[in-house]
Amino acid sequence: MRKSILLAYCLAITWVTPATDAAERFDVGTVLKDAKLYVTAPIRWDETDWMYFGGTLIAIGASHSLDGRVRDHFATGSKEILNGKDPNDVRDAIPAALLVAGTFAFATFTDDSEGRVETYTMLEAAGFSAVTTEVLKFGAGRDRPNQTTDPNQWRAGGSSFPSLHASAAFAIGTVLAESGNDEYRWIRRILGYGVATATLYARLHDNAHWLSDTIAGSAIGISTAHFTMNRREQRDDAGKWSIAPTEYGGAMVSYTVPLH
Repeated sequence: MRKSILLAYCLAITWVTPATDAAERFDVGTVLKDAKLYVTAPIRWDETDWMYFGGTLIAIGASHSLDGRVRDHFATGSKEILNGKDPNDVRDAIPAALLVAGTFAFATFTDDSEGRVETYTMLEAAGFSAVTTEVLKFGAGRDRPNQTTDPNQWRAGGSSFPSLHASAAFAIGTVLAESGNDEYRWIRRILGYGVATATLYARLHDNAHWLSDTIAGSAIGISTAHFTMNRREQRDDAGKWSIAPTEYGGAMVSYTVPLH
């Protein structure tokens, strides 16, 4: 299931990539360059970035101390006993997927190039956060709360930490919430963060994740979203070369630099 989700992100990026405006093109080279910068980002962090990272670790640690209590709260009735329910339920991923589809549909209907770029940014953020989450899942090997009542079952072959649903939802939701102009900022934030928070709650309610899984996933999604949005701004601010034919059979080479 998780491999299918990753493949879907890759296909979606290819599908929404516009081909009419050079400023909007995102080819494989762009994705690979962004991926390289994403993986090596920590070596360029400043003091503020490391403070955020430290604060995130503290938040995950604090939430871990509440894992047992949160499980006891939600694991009632049929969920009170250990069960074999599929933790990779596609249902919990639908709201975030609808945000992407809605953004792309609206951008296509209004012929809004910025909306199409925003859709791509959502997918790139979701894809990068998903890969990060899968790597951490493999390293942590934590059992899910529907597999054990002990929140400290690490390196047990599980796939609980962090939450993929939470990381992808917050990656997509953050891009929606913080993109565009400020005219509809409050609506964007209610939709983006609301859907992401609802996804987090659903994972806890379904006894599919510990609280600390969802907090870690949320942090990955939010930070990855800001990375991809920064990359988008850097591409927008970069100068662009262009070649155009002239009426005399030659070619004119120009270099355009946006001024703000």
